[in-house]
Amino acid sequence: MDREIAAERLRNQGIAPPRRGGPADLVAGLGAVQAQEYPFAKWALALRLAADTTDADIEQDFDAGRVLRTHVLRPTWHFVTPDDIGWMLELTGPRVHRHLTSYTRRRELETKTLTRAATLFERALDGGHYLTRAELGAVLARAGIALDSLQLALAAIYAELEGVICSGPRRGAKFTYALLSERASGPRRLSRDEALAELTRRYFASHGPATVRDFVWWSSVTAADARRGLDMIGARPHGRHGLTYWRTAGASTVVSSTPAVRLLPIYDEYLVSYRDRIAVPHTSGSVGAGVTTVTFRHALVISGLVAGTWNTGAHPTGLAVTVTPLRPLTRTEQRDVEAAARRYGRFLGREILLTVA
Repeated sequence: MDREIAAERLRNQGIAPPRRGGPADLVAGLGAVQAQEYPFAKWALALRLAADTTDADIEQDFDAGRVLRTHVLRPTWHFVTPDDIGWMLELTGPRVHRHLTSYTRRRELETKTLTRAATLFERALDGGHYLTRAELGAVLARAGIALDSLQLALAAIYAELEGVICSGPRRGAKFTYALLSERASGPRRLSRDEALAELTRRYFASHGPATVRDFVWWSSVTAADARRGLDMIGARPHGRHGLTYWRTAGASTVVSSTPAVRLLPIYDEYLVSYRDRIAVPHTSGSVGAGVTTVTFRHALVISGLVAGTWNTGAHPTGLAVTVTPLRPLTRTEQRDVEAAARRYGRFLGREILLTVA
């Protein structure tokens, strides 16, 4: 692992040290934050904020529409701000549409059906109405469009990418959809060049140092557009490990040497935002000692290095958190793991019963 690159990424992503401000400020700074697993995506935001931000705090911002959740950048959920959602969809939406074409074709969804569904969604949600996906499916059924659950999900994604709908406030544990024009009434408008430069700047300022391939993976822009964006923002190249890493102009390479212990959630930006994984591998351990991949697991990260995994479970008096390190922890690391678990407990407002396996 490249400890210098890892330390820069920890700082730039707001992991160590965490950032000041609220959830919306953080999301704007990062550009977009993968939010596929919603409960843990909220933790991904909270652990990056200097204040003891709680699950309830982020839920409040989400319900108020200060942070939106939609399909953008890649065919998955992301948090994005109302100010950014418009230009970001215009830039990346067409590419995501193309990624999804094979899925809609296999599910026998014609474009005319998808556009008709988007029109019906728009009418049903107009005037501040918030409907669940199942309720949107009922709207289609009444109009003679019968879709199964996967077809309905694809129809909703299509409408999101077209800038028609986005997340509404939650109704208990259920998600709702809202009209994007009502949740983001005055989104920022950018030309394509301006949008490309802005997205490039956001990514490399918050995720760098990173390669062109990393940015293409994260953003869905073409390699040619990625290089053009780097040229427009005057990014600086740096050769390492046979790859070219890029930083924004003026970015500092001086980082804290204080070890950071974090319990990162599944699909955290620190691990899923990069295609080239030499600098910060998704695995830890040698073949003889056993190799653990954390691409789709919660990760124990120590000083930027994947040092194990963690999971949660039910407990009669609180929430059980089991940390499984890949090597023996020092006493200091053990104390820092306990502190990280307590921070997670404050986020949830629950007592944490920690076990280090």
